[in-house]
Amino acid sequence: MVIPVFNEEAIVEGALRRYAQALDELGRSFEIVVSANGCTDSTEQIVGELDLRLAHGTLRLLSCPIADYGRALRKGIQEARGDVVVCDEIDLCDIGFVTRALRRLDHDECDLVVGSKAMIGARDRRPWARRLGTRVINGMLWATVGFGGTDTHGLKAFRRKALLPIVAACVVDKDLFASELVIRAGRWGLRIQEIPIELEEQRSPSIHLLRRVPRVMKDLARLVVAVRWNDAALGDDDPRSPDPDQN
Repeated sequence: MVIPVFNEEAIVEGALRRYAQALDELGRSFEIVVSANGCTDSTEQIVGELDLRLAHGTLRLLSCPIADYGRALRKGIQEARGDVVVCDEIDLCDIGFVTRALRRLDHDECDLVVGSKAMIGARDRRPWARRLGTRVINGMLWATVGFGGTDTHGLKAFRRKALLPIVAACVVDKDLFASELVIRAGRWGLRIQEIPIELEEQRSPSIHLLRRVPRVMKDLARLVVAVRWNDAALGDDDPRSPDPDQN
């Protein structure tokens, strides 16, 4: 379980306690990896001192001095120790997504499960500006790199071994690392399933939406170059591509 956090002192302890208890009740081994990135409040201290007294799981804190969501997520995935990795958000901690995703992975139905805020059946109760932002980004990804899904950012669960080469190949950090991960997984032939999720904003975003726009546009341009041009130059001889017979 990998959860990137940035200045979440107001909610981090309560969220982790509730989530850890729900995971413990599943009766299977797990670890919660809290990947802090550039925190300037007491988030890291709170997590470091938290004693959850779990029967089946552990809590681990990773620290990155730079405020970079994508870098924190990448670090958490690479240092996770389980065969299956679930990427969650501290303001969601959706145990329903976990159980549905694990069921699909346990039955070998797919390699990557994406929790979609925008597909039919999803209930996105965030403010209209956040909902619009999700659809604008998805539209840009569809137009520029041929993304065929409905969401890339947020909840995911996957087989760690299958995704590690793709994590290593990703070149974009910050907001669009998660998008690149999903897009590359599809282009490299991994089996992807989307499932609808319900979400309601638990607190105001830690970074103002309008402040993210220039950065997202810059990273989108990098993503287009990396996915369309660089991969096209490598062609079928790309040594990083997973062997289809192993999936």
